Formats: sequence, C-alpha cells, structure tokens
Amino acid sequence: MEEIIERKKDKQDVNMMSPLTWAYIGDCVYELYIRQELINKTNLKPHKLHIDAIKYVKASKQATILQEIMPKLTEEEQDIVRRGRNAENHHLPKNASVEEYMYSTAFESLIGYLYLTKQDERLKEILRLIEVKPLD
Repeated sequence: MEEIIERKKDKQDVNMMSPLTWAYIGDCVYELYIRQELINKTNLKPHKLHIDAIKYVKASKQATILQEIMPKLTEEEQDIVRRGRNAENHHLPKNASVEEYMYSTAFESLIGYLYLTKQDERLKEILRLIEVKPLD
C-alpha cells in the first residue's frame, strides 16, 4: 500500500538530522494519533475534542508518559530519547517547567524518529501504551 504522506529519507539521513527535527514531526504525529483516538473512542463535539487533546499533548503530560514507557524502550530508543532530551533548544516553555519541556521534546523526538525511519509497527506498539480516553 502506498503511503498517504511519502517519507523519502532513509535511516542514515534521519540519523543525521537534529533531534529537534525529529521532535518537530513527532509533535504532529503524536497529536494526530491523540485526535484520532479521541474521535474513535468518543462522540465528543469538536470543542471538547480539542480540550481533551490538549491535555495529552501538553509538555507535562508527555513528560509523564515518557517516564512511564522508558522501561519498555529498547537501548536504541532510549538513546534517541537522550539525544532529544539533551538537544539544545532555545525555546522557553510557557506552561511547563524546563525539565518537563526537555522530556516532552525527548518524547516527541522518539515518536518522530520512529515515524521518519518507517518503524511503524514499533511506533504503534509505543502509542498503544498510552491510554487515551476523555479526561476531566
């Protein structure tokens, strides 16, 4: 089956990218996953879908998720997380601590790296570790 969105880079090319580039695309992939899961599992109206999605994609929640899944990651994936966490980012978070922001960037880097390297089955496994449901 042909991809809807073509990923043209090979693993060697992806490895040469900045972890912040991985996080850039990982942010999109993760948010799309959360939005789709909320649509699949609820009958919420768009505004409530948006409110619930924000609760999953905010830095503090991503940092918590990363801490929960770390023991289940391979050594290579943990290295990707370390690279993402240690990437020099000059952006100051508005609604999170610097540490939460670093860990959320690390989480997004992992998601982006797996996506860009076409490790779709592993990406699905990791995303399935996150219980997505309406939050109050």
